Amino acid sequence: MKRKKQNLRRRAAAAVEMAIVTPILLTMLFGIIEYGWVFTVRQALTTAAREGARTAALPGSDVAEVEARVAQYMTPLGLTTFSVNVEVDESSNPTGVVRVSIPYSDITLVGCYFGCAYGDLFSACSMRKEGVN
Repeated sequence: MKRKKQNLRRRAAAAVEMAIVTPILLTMLFGIIEYGWVFTVRQALTTAAREGARTAALPGSDVAEVEARVAQYMTPLGLTTFSVNVEVDESSNPTGVVRVSIPYSDITLVGCYFGCAYGDLFSACSMRKEGVN
């Protein structure tokens, strides 16, 4: 009889420990997943800005071509709410600057679970225009 009581107490203690540890482990798991996704999006933003700047550096390129090139790198990830800002400086050192940004609230997987983060993730790249003296 005494042995049965000890087994019940052990199982009850294990259940309580599991109830305490499970939310902590799930929070850590979701945090790792969220971090990985944000890192992937940041890499996509960097690549899209770089490719957009390469397109903007070509002679005769226009904003529509740059935006289309950026969209080629963003849409495979399902990112459609991004904005593209293209600036072409025609001074003595002509450059094309492309800035791509996306609101953090549009990419988060867990919503406000870790606290609501406002703001944008962005990346910018500039390249010298080709064929200009």
